[in-house]
Amino acid sequence: MNFFERKITEQLQKQTTKGLLRRLRVADLRLADFYSNDYLGLARNTELRYKIEQDISGQKLSQGATGSRLLSGNNSLIESLEVKLAAIFKSSSALVFNSGYMANLGVLSSVPGKGDVILYDELIHASIKDGIRLSLADAYSFRHNDVDDLEKKIIRHGGQVYIVIESLYSMDGDIAPLKDIIQVSKKHECAIILDEAHTTGLMDSTGAGLAVSMGVHNDIDIRIYTFGKAIGTHGACVAGSLELTSFLTNFARPFIYTTALSPHAVAAISHAFDFISINTNLFESLQEKVNYYKACLAAAHLGNPAFGWIQTLLLNDPGKTKEASLSLQQQGFDVRPILPPTVKAGSERLRICLHAFNTHEEINQLIKAISELR
Repeated sequence: MNFFERKITEQLQKQTTKGLLRRLRVADLRLADFYSNDYLGLARNTELRYKIEQDISGQKLSQGATGSRLLSGNNSLIESLEVKLAAIFKSSSALVFNSGYMANLGVLSSVPGKGDVILYDELIHASIKDGIRLSLADAYSFRHNDVDDLEKKIIRHGGQVYIVIESLYSMDGDIAPLKDIIQVSKKHECAIILDEAHTTGLMDSTGAGLAVSMGVHNDIDIRIYTFGKAIGTHGACVAGSLELTSFLTNFARPFIYTTALSPHAVAAISHAFDFISINTNLFESLQEKVNYYKACLAAAHLGNPAFGWIQTLLLNDPGKTKEASLSLQQQGFDVRPILPPTVKAGSERLRICLHAFNTHEEINQLIKAISELR
């Protein structure tokens, strides 16, 4: 065994000893889905799939983009999508990326520069942290959703400050105090970068996310929307000024040096937003299931619910969390354990995702199964 094999084997053994070794698994479609990010059910919607397939067939689209957007990968289809997305998100411009991860890498690695300061919520997504590592700016975390701590650190560090937050946090299910953060940002002349991953396609019947639904989109400098969750497909976009998207086109390495999304993927994104605009009942159905879950949780005296479609059950122990997940799966509910390093050691949890397609009976039975875990 050479040094390389010895190194990775030792690391894997450490993960195994701690009970944290990860393995890929194929979803069991017989189980009720309480784990995926397909909040509106678009990824499984046969009507939407048919519309996409018909459009793709009619246009005789190529299999792949064949290159980066700056070479052979640009086309009228993706430019039309960007115009549509800018209108949906009420921005001057939008630039499509291959994923939310790549969009966050692109923005954080290129926009804040040497001498700038990034202040980020301590529970920010891993892709943003990786983007920050690629930046030449200084970076510091502030306590989760703590506006007072944010303001203290703005005053302490000074300079041009970028505040980086999410609209809805994926592991706790709570939303950012957006209006308060905007107020602090204006007071100290900061810029805000908002990741709307888990509110894209949601918050109201337009699917335009948190900032637009609150009417504060013009107070946020950079917004990042992803399409692999409620939109049910893949890809992402950055919404903002024309100068911003032009800057990213010139300086964001994850945009410049990667093959563009395939025409098929671009068409799927476009049709998904059309589908949401027509089927305005989808978000209403999701919200109704969220409210029903919260009512059932309260009736069972199982603690305080989170804001919306992401709910959590803290178990604070990796072994207990995995055992609880397995127990729920054996009873027909696909609920996954969330373990370090995704969350801090001692905050292990079950993450329960609600969907427009979940039934009241499924929710009733899930709550019953959860109550028997305790």
